[in-house]
Amino acid sequence: MSSFAKVKVEKKIQESVSVSDYLKFIIPSLIGILLFITPIKTEDGITIPVAFLSNQINAAIGDYIPAMVVGIMAISVLGSVIAALFKPSFITQNKTMNTLFNVSKFWVIARLLGTIFAFITLFQMGPEMIHSENTGSLLLYDLIPILFTTFLLAGILLPLLLNFGLLEFIGALLMKVMRPVFTLPGRSSLDCLASWVGDGTIGVLLTAKQYEEGYYTKREAAVIATTFSVVSITFSIVILQYLKLEAYFVPYYLTIIFAGLVAAVIMPRIAPLSKKGDVAYEKTELKVEETIPAGVSQLQWGLNKAVDKAKKNDRLSNVFKEGLQNVMDMWLGVLPIVMAIGTVALVIAEFTPFFTILGKPFEPILTLMQVPEAAEAAQTMVIGFADMLLPAIIGSGIESELTRFVIACVSVTQLVYLSEMGGLLLGSKLPVSFKDLVLIFILRTVITLPIVVTIAHLIF
Repeated sequence: MSSFAKVKVEKKIQESVSVSDYLKFIIPSLIGILLFITPIKTEDGITIPVAFLSNQINAAIGDYIPAMVVGIMAISVLGSVIAALFKPSFITQNKTMNTLFNVSKFWVIARLLGTIFAFITLFQMGPEMIHSENTGSLLLYDLIPILFTTFLLAGILLPLLLNFGLLEFIGALLMKVMRPVFTLPGRSSLDCLASWVGDGTIGVLLTAKQYEEGYYTKREAAVIATTFSVVSITFSIVILQYLKLEAYFVPYYLTIIFAGLVAAVIMPRIAPLSKKGDVAYEKTELKVEETIPAGVSQLQWGLNKAVDKAKKNDRLSNVFKEGLQNVMDMWLGVLPIVMAIGTVALVIAEFTPFFTILGKPFEPILTLMQVPEAAEAAQTMVIGFADMLLPAIIGSGIESELTRFVIACVSVTQLVYLSEMGGLLLGSKLPVSFKDLVLIFILRTVITLPIVVTIAHLIF
């Protein structure tokens, strides 16, 4: 097509859109970018406004959150049991209530288990292994309050990113990069960006919401959630501080990015992720990413799709209502699961030699790679599956800076850990099973470890 004809096509598209239509896309999207993606510097380091506001709420009411969460979990269990046993019409015929409470028997049991663990921890009763400071108490008093406030703010504010065309705009611009390189739609790049500067949980929430609305296939959703919901800059710095390697932040973070990108290229092309079906979530229809018509630039096509999306969300009350439903879905559905799975994983890590035994095969591998103190470092290669901080805690006593650097990088690039990310994934509607998480964790370790060790030998 000639340049004159191309200009004509683009002009025709522009003529059908008013300034107010553009503003419906631009203003909410800019606010969403500001809240979820724009890095800000605080006393605790780099974060994003949503995470900062979450921490402020935590500081104000944090002491009351554990008791509130136990109450919310109790409601979750009660509603789930009533729905499973009696199937009353006020639940089954109400879309919101049915989504919240009408779950499979497995999830009813998981919610019940999480609630029992939370109750035991809150009242410091029963077996100490459940409520000790490194198991149940770590979750209920340290992690759960952060998730509680993050879910509150992210749930209400996520529509700013999702409903006003920003994903459509970004998707059009990056379609030619994300699809051939990562086998994903362009809009998935925003999930990665939001979790990179903010929090991996936000990336999971974004992905789950998009999957439930039909924008991702099962395969795409599983890939994005386990590959692109990366660890935030802030949390990466915490790992570095634990291992007393602050002076190496730049090579450390560049190593993480490089190893993570290599894993992101490989993982979608191998099992278990490659075996997921390219079909939609059962309760919706797939919204296939449209190809850009000939004669229309990526920028103009993206703007056009963004404005079309924004036009459909002109009622603020509907957006707010959807946000509240997001919050309730995460509070009632995800928090008990995180408590259940996280407690079991931490009890196994803390009170059994399970992860030490699992780590034994890594000892000769690390020795072969000339990593000092290989025996001490071996269990850190697998214990991160329970909680991401555990490798740093265990590895902090290792003398070799090279070994501590390897532990710091690998623990971040593994991504999947049950106390938070794994619990979130299993508690969501994303098509990822426990078996998938185990395989993904092992594969990410196998892929990233040689890269990290090679770079470590170049640095030290």
